[in-house]
Amino acid sequence: MSATLMFYILGAIAVIATLLAITRRNPVHAVIYLVNSFFALALLFYLLGAPLVAAWEVIIYAGAIMVLFLFIIMMLELAPGGETDRYGPNWVKWVPILLLAGALGACTLLLTSLDPTTADGVPRWYASPRDFGYALFKEYALAVEIVSFQLLFAAVGAFYVGKPESKRKGRGGEA
Repeated sequence: MSATLMFYILGAIAVIATLLAITRRNPVHAVIYLVNSFFALALLFYLLGAPLVAAWEVIIYAGAIMVLFLFIIMMLELAPGGETDRYGPNWVKWVPILLLAGALGACTLLLTSLDPTTADGVPRWYASPRDFGYALFKEYALAVEIVSFQLLFAAVGAFYVGKPESKRKGRGGEA
């Protein structure tokens, strides 16, 4: 399978999964489709020769941020949007996600088994963990701090939004 064909297949998976994520009424289903989209993007980055960005995509977006989304959904106790009436049997809802996951699995196996760079050993653009840490915390320290503050503000906001209304108000009844 050529790299161009795999690129278009992964691009189609990413677009379809994203469209399914934004059209679902059930927030948990939307998050599952979004995780599929992030995995397709990670494979695209890997295919384009950026394995570190692919790893970040999986670790940060598909891992940490999706866990945060699921945590917020559970904290807010969002009810499903009534999709069970439209689709009929329960198993029919899982067909699109199973098809997308199967296609992603096949692309992953093809990429890892047919990758020509794995036979060459360490690529010449390899950065050691020391070089990476130096670049991240010396050259880009301000960006790292800004992102860490954004994540802190998001966590505090999620905590405040998830509190029951009676606990949000102060002693005098004021917010």
